[in-house]
Amino acid sequence: MELPQASYGYEMCLSEKFWCPEFSLEAVIALQSHFEAHDTDIFVINMPKTGTTWFKSLLYTLLNRCDNHHLSNTPLQTYSPHELISSLEIMIYTKDKTPDLTKIPPPRLFSTHLPYASLPESVKNSKCKIIYVTRNPFDTFVSSWLYYSKLEKLDIHTSRDDYFDKFCQGRSLYGPFFDHVVGYWKESLERPQKVLFLKYEDLKEDGALQLKRVGEFVEHPFSKQEEEQGVVQGIINLCSIGSLKEMEVNKKGKCDPDFDNKSFFRKGVVGDWVNYLTPPMVERLTKIMDENFNGSGLSF
Repeated sequence: MELPQASYGYEMCLSEKFWCPEFSLEAVIALQSHFEAHDTDIFVINMPKTGTTWFKSLLYTLLNRCDNHHLSNTPLQTYSPHELISSLEIMIYTKDKTPDLTKIPPPRLFSTHLPYASLPESVKNSKCKIIYVTRNPFDTFVSSWLYYSKLEKLDIHTSRDDYFDKFCQGRSLYGPFFDHVVGYWKESLERPQKVLFLKYEDLKEDGALQLKRVGEFVEHPFSKQEEEQGVVQGIINLCSIGSLKEMEVNKKGKCDPDFDNKSFFRKGVVGDWVNYLTPPMVERLTKIMDENFNGSGLSF
């Protein structure tokens, strides 16, 4: 049976109640049957354009810090965050449907955009850790629309309304957006030892507090001495959008033949949506947000 089709920067098909990019559908099917999670695995999961690149750099640096390794010698200077924490469906299983991942030393770090219901059963049932990062729907839409319309070489002024309608209808990559977010939110409430739910806005407002939460969650907490020595703030500064943009690897490199590293960085600010959305758009998306988050305890 042919799957329903749509487009949002990429051609998509509706599979397991979410809009999967056609280019990764076979990879998704392969990883669901092949991937075996380890209890020590750590997953970064989110919707596209909600801070993936930024958070990967933060998590990788947090986990790989040590007393004799100065932050200035970070692998981030040589590799994109997407190479250091690779996507299961976009990078790993797209290249090889049965990759040998057993030789990766623990903790293995992976990322995915898959909704919770579509994760491999071993991920759900093992003791692995999931860090879910989300962003307010307004900024998420603006960031995704600007990114994907540029990818399609569309005029941003003529593409906005079409992209907005699709986003509101749930027809965006890995969407519906609200189903994706609420799915992980509920899991974080039911199993807080397994799923840590983070908001982009909280990371921007108090990065030190949130980074320490992450450290505790992945059982790699900051010592009092590290805090006094400014290690937490050092990681935040190193992994800021401004700092990442200036790294040579992110100016010229590619983490994949189809993606320039520089394409993953825009402004990285909270509230930029006010410069793009009309009052009727805000009203429409607010109503949808209220309907989907009602009774969940989740708000932005």
